[in-house]
Amino acid sequence: MNSDLELQLKTVTSDPGVYRYYDKNNQLLYVGKAKNLKKRVLSYFNKNLSSYRTKIMVGKIFRLETTIVNSEYEALLLENNLIKEHQPFYNVMLKDDKTYPWICIKNEPFPRIFMTRNVIKDGSEYFGPYAKIRPAKILLDTIKHIYKLRTCNLNLSADKIEAGKYKVCLEYHIKNCEGPCEGLESEEEYNEKIDAIRGIIKGDFRKAKDYLTTQMMRYAVDLKFENAQMIKERIDALEDYQTRNTIVNPNIDDVDVFGMTSDETAAYVNFFKIRNGNIIQSFTTEIKKILDETDEDILEEALIEIRQKFGSDSKEILIPFHLSVEIPNVKLIVPKVGDKKRIVELSEKNAREYRLEKLKAVQIVDPDRHTNRIMAEMKTLLRMPVEPRHIEGFDNSNIQGTNPVSACVVFKDGKPSKADYRIFHPKTVEGANDFATMEEVIYRRYKRMLDEGEALPQLILIDGGKGQLSSSVKSLKLLGLYGKITIVGIAKRLEEIFFPNDPIPLYLDKKSETLKILQRVRDEAHRFGVRHHRTRRKNSTIKSELEEIPGVGPKSIELLLSKLKSVKRIKESSLETLEEILGKSKAKVVWEYFNMSSG
Repeated sequence: MNSDLELQLKTVTSDPGVYRYYDKNNQLLYVGKAKNLKKRVLSYFNKNLSSYRTKIMVGKIFRLETTIVNSEYEALLLENNLIKEHQPFYNVMLKDDKTYPWICIKNEPFPRIFMTRNVIKDGSEYFGPYAKIRPAKILLDTIKHIYKLRTCNLNLSADKIEAGKYKVCLEYHIKNCEGPCEGLESEEEYNEKIDAIRGIIKGDFRKAKDYLTTQMMRYAVDLKFENAQMIKERIDALEDYQTRNTIVNPNIDDVDVFGMTSDETAAYVNFFKIRNGNIIQSFTTEIKKILDETDEDILEEALIEIRQKFGSDSKEILIPFHLSVEIPNVKLIVPKVGDKKRIVELSEKNAREYRLEKLKAVQIVDPDRHTNRIMAEMKTLLRMPVEPRHIEGFDNSNIQGTNPVSACVVFKDGKPSKADYRIFHPKTVEGANDFATMEEVIYRRYKRMLDEGEALPQLILIDGGKGQLSSSVKSLKLLGLYGKITIVGIAKRLEEIFFPNDPIPLYLDKKSETLKILQRVRDEAHRFGVRHHRTRRKNSTIKSELEEIPGVGPKSIELLLSKLKSVKRIKESSLETLEEILGKSKAKVVWEYFNMSSG
């Protein structure tokens, strides 16, 4: 650290504000905000930094700049603007280069309404952006079904209409337009429809319903029942659209909602704009983690950025957890019960689903990145010093203490390495004693690996609870490996993860990739062990039957089974076949035993 930076650190203020780190080439590395600049800035120079990337960044810091503001919210706004302007290397950003669709009400006489991706500052009204095109298209189709609007791009100024410059087109004749080009519809009537449509787009259906109801009653009074029925069908279409899009209490009006989920590498934030109980906008984004950002830090940044993006000025924001920032004249609410709680949960669900979609796509397109992410997650959740690139899982199989086997399965980079699987037959344990069996097998496995100089695993998974885990730990201690390899147990009933010397188990999220890997290792060890146990039990039964033949010893039995595979085939074999395997004298004994006794 240079002397100028040391002096800056000693003199930094405790006021709220924004700090900026520069390297020796005057390149901006990072922009951050703080309620207390001194406390936050000095925390970066703590020797116990947990994040490797943060340590790398701190090593590059050559110069510090700060800007003091009046509140944490002002600091958040300034930070957001500086990040967007300068795009520092170590800052998280909403990387979003998509051009989203908007619904435009054109600034012109008899306004057209259409979808566009280009926002032109010509006085037109733009509603959106819409994160997906389908909701915007459904809304436009509903509007066009209810209202007859012009689609032509003619300049329908009053003087040109009066001069008779235009003639109605096909759209008028097929009853999609009321013919304003020939003065068959007044601008006042047309604008009344536009006003109602504006309300529909914003989630307010009252004006549209009032307008259509008035029209329907007018037709009914004039005994134009066919026209009245047509308007009734439009009201039904509007109510159907409203019902399908109303997801909460209609009294919940002008509210922004944020939901969030995250993992070791990224956060996923969902945004809803709610009007009259309707989601009129929905947007979800992925935010890559760069340093050791907390969920609170990321949501604060995303909240400001997304509200600016969608031009939202709602005075109430529903969020899943408390934030330290205060926004002037805006309520930040963490709902506990009721409709508001449910809409936050829905937003969180959208964030989780978006994350799963992204992860599935990465798994297909970039499997290495998918594996790296899972390994990083496992390292953190299982409190490991390194990533578990090599995992070994153990399970005991026996029925009423007979033919016990212990299975060892090996996973590398989260995938089975079947060539490395091993089966152990306990040598020092009699009967069904899982604890003693596990102790023996763990000792034998890793004693051999040490003797032969093989690469040891980073993680050992024991199928069972505290007892099996404690027995395994004894063997690791004898070998001097305890503390060098992470070892955990997994109990089936509640999928509890046990650590040595920790009475409180770890409960992982049921959808966690880490839990899925552990379950797969456990299940594979069980499957592999059961398969070999059954084979051993079957062979034991077969051998016991063959052992009843007088004059036939173990070597002859092994030879018969290796060639003919089963007692059934031995029974059915001809004397000549048996002679080829055992020779004349023993073949005659076996053939006579099965054929003379059956006869």
